[in-house]
Amino acid sequence: MQAYSNEQLASIAAKIKDIKFGMLCTSDDMRNLTSRPLTQQQVDQDGNIWFFVSNEAAYTRDLRNNPQVNVSFADTGDSLYVSICGHAQLLKDRAKAEQLWNPLVQAWFPGGLDDPKLSLIKVTIESAEYWDSSASKMMQFYAMAKAAITGEPPKDVGEHGRVDL
Repeated sequence: MQAYSNEQLASIAAKIKDIKFGMLCTSDDMRNLTSRPLTQQQVDQDGNIWFFVSNEAAYTRDLRNNPQVNVSFADTGDSLYVSICGHAQLLKDRAKAEQLWNPLVQAWFPGGLDDPKLSLIKVTIESAEYWDSSASKMMQFYAMAKAAITGEPPKDVGEHGRVDL
């Protein structure tokens, strides 16, 4: 894949790069959906999202049969919400782990880079949807109050977009 093969992918990557936590949603063999918060380590130059995980976590086993995932990001302070659909891979990649390693990861993996449970999840973005409000909180409140009074949907409260890759 080319680095940021298109402008839309670059836009999504820019929106989520500073949001530390994403809710990774997986599906088990019974099609049950479960989510858990993971700390985003990086959105790389190809638009892949990287997470450290334990290879003993039940959801990592689910990825073998059901690699389609959703990762949701929210920055409520900036009224930014992003939902990403993608393909996840569970990897043992020492070079990438070294590149992403930081002291906070040590708390979860006391054996450091040699911890046998240490793995990475790489999510390749396939599509994304976002809601991004550039309006101030006061303007958002005003637009919603006006909509409540008039019965018309609120206008100019933000941007909504979808990207299919």
